[in-house]
Amino acid sequence: MKTILVAEDNDSNYILMTYILRRDYQFKRAKNGQEAVNMVDEGGFDLVLMDIKMPVMDGLEATAKIKEAHPELPVIALTANAFDSDRQLALKAGCDDFLSKPVSSEKCLAAIAKFIGK
Repeated sequence: MKTILVAEDNDSNYILMTYILRRDYQFKRAKNGQEAVNMVDEGGFDLVLMDIKMPVMDGLEATAKIKEAHPELPVIALTANAFDSDRQLALKAGCDDFLSKPVSSEKCLAAIAKFIGK
């Protein structure tokens, strides 16, 4: 089973993601951007769902660091910031796709499947 890193500092958003992912994927949580970078460096992930607004290190900086060291690892931005400028910033930082919160399970699973299948 594929393993996803969910970088999300908000407990309720993380619980929603576990509900969406639980049938098809294994997952682990990072509560801030620095923790996400450290966990990816340790290995074992097939994809990262990256919140943008997080403490310690935001998702944009964390994505840039992850992509620098692991360019093949898909990163999907998952953010409440739904403006096109936010999307452009996420893509510029290295995100491979962009989902706006609140995200539907169908959209989330379809985005993930584009990169790592089911």
